[in-house]
Amino acid sequence: MLLLNSFLFCGTICMISQIILDNTKLTPGHITSILVVVGAALDSFSIYDLIIKYVGGGAMLPITSFGHSLIHGALAATNSNGFIGLLMGMFDLTATGITAAIIFSFVFSLIFKPKN
Repeated sequence: MLLLNSFLFCGTICMISQIILDNTKLTPGHITSILVVVGAALDSFSIYDLIIKYVGGGAMLPITSFGHSLIHGALAATNSNGFIGLLMGMFDLTATGITAAIIFSFVFSLIFKPKN
């Protein structure tokens, strides 16, 4: 059942994103930003943790989990370091993914050439 819930959750996020993309003039970058903010907002009210408990690892795959990770790390560092922890902890949980994206983007830009 957990596998089905994960599939349905990810599929629902993809379906909502595709409907927004098809029916508005928003670009994929806008939709990505919106989904990150939605994930952060859901984690601010501890709703995303409930979704993870019900859906499992499927909730950690979509882009909404990036917003969840940003806020989750910031709140955890705030509890231990005070207000300055808000800025310090924001990238604790996401630093690996951001670093990997930068390195892979650089490597692929050296290998492949743009068409235009």
